[in-house]
Amino acid sequence: MTPVFDAYAAYYDLLYKDKDYAGEAQFVFDLLNKHGVGTGKILELGCGTGKHAEHLARLGYGVHGVDMSPAMVESANARKPAEFFDRLKFEVGDVRTAKVDGEFDAVISLFHVASYQTRNEDIAAMFRTVASHLKEGGLFIFDCWYGPAVLTDRPTVRVKRMQGDTFDVLRIAEPVMHPNENVVDVNYTVQVTGTSDGRVTQFQETHRMRYLFAPEIQLFLELAGMRQILMVEWLTGAITGFDTWAAAFIAVKGNKWAL
Repeated sequence: MTPVFDAYAAYYDLLYKDKDYAGEAQFVFDLLNKHGVGTGKILELGCGTGKHAEHLARLGYGVHGVDMSPAMVESANARKPAEFFDRLKFEVGDVRTAKVDGEFDAVISLFHVASYQTRNEDIAAMFRTVASHLKEGGLFIFDCWYGPAVLTDRPTVRVKRMQGDTFDVLRIAEPVMHPNENVVDVNYTVQVTGTSDGRVTQFQETHRMRYLFAPEIQLFLELAGMRQILMVEWLTGAITGFDTWAAAFIAVKGNKWAL
């Protein structure tokens, strides 16, 4: 399988330079701390270029990141801050099959990595990976596209332009919904223009995304030996509803906080 982000990994940080990585890491920290994981080791599934991990390292955690894209992992390793070098490790791996030495206090998977698992067997495999790396009582935090909001406020064509020092990026996202599969094909056209020579490179990619619903997530968690303890809107902590495109879930391994 070709890693979906490899074609534009070099432009990824520019495309998301306006993303609030520090605020998102703080949101994750607050959830972890509230539920008893104020420090320790985190496994991040789908770490990208390592920006969430860097901020979590600044908050005191050791983070082992796994990503399917070799280009992303190379970038993450290249930009590790010297002061947190020993707290950060990144390697290539598939979230469905990754095997990392040791147990972790928490596993996180952000930026809708769970929604990239478009088949039931993919989600089940990812959740088994999580459970196999968590300590008993360890926490799993992830976000995803939330079904009720996706069906209420359906995806539309979006255009994003970002300017960098050496190149500019134009990205057009054209979605196609498949209602009987609960997936959206996001067809990207990416145009990169060099700022010095005006040279234009263009490519297309399709990202297939699954929107998920609370009952099925609860089932997949239980099948993997975990229990959901919280579902909130990503970043706000508000109650999820028809306007919640991004939902955050927290689960615990084992029977801790059992209902």
